[in-house]
Amino acid sequence: MTEPKHEESFKVVDRRLFSESGELRKDVAEQTEREQVAADAAAAKVAKAAQAAAPAGARQDAAAPGAGSAGAAPADDRRSNRNFQLLVDFIARNAAMLLGGYTDPRTNQPLLDLDGAREIIDMLDALRETTRGNLAADDDRLLLDVIGNLKLTFMEISKAAAAAMKEKAQTRS
Repeated sequence: MTEPKHEESFKVVDRRLFSESGELRKDVAEQTEREQVAADAAAAKVAKAAQAAAPAGARQDAAAPGAGSAGAAPADDRRSNRNFQLLVDFIARNAAMLLGGYTDPRTNQPLLDLDGAREIIDMLDALRETTRGNLAADDDRLLLDVIGNLKLTFMEISKAAAAAMKEKAQTRS
């Protein structure tokens, strides 16, 4: 004669970053570390291009003081700009993040935004066009290498995504 009670259950997830004592929670710190490792892994191709360009630029800079005669071209007087290299690195990391180098904390899946990545790559292309002839040789080489690596990665991921979509559509049919 008594009705069984139907209890609805729910799960409470604590999404606060800090504990009651004000310290960063262990699971949040681990998640942040995993995201950083994933972002660094995706940006590794871009970083390799930057590292490969830096030693070549250092050799050119060492030879430039001897070439500072009146007949030298203005490009010989340009020095590598660390702030420009940091800007290119920052923009490239954002593109790499959108190409799967960042794990979405809600789904624990790599974040893939091909349209956003394409826009960032286009911004780097515009930066190269705008600065053409005004950069040191190693800065120009760095920018060209980064753009090339990002475009290659974009094409590979686009092809893989298209193949996955095609396969998924075939399995539904």
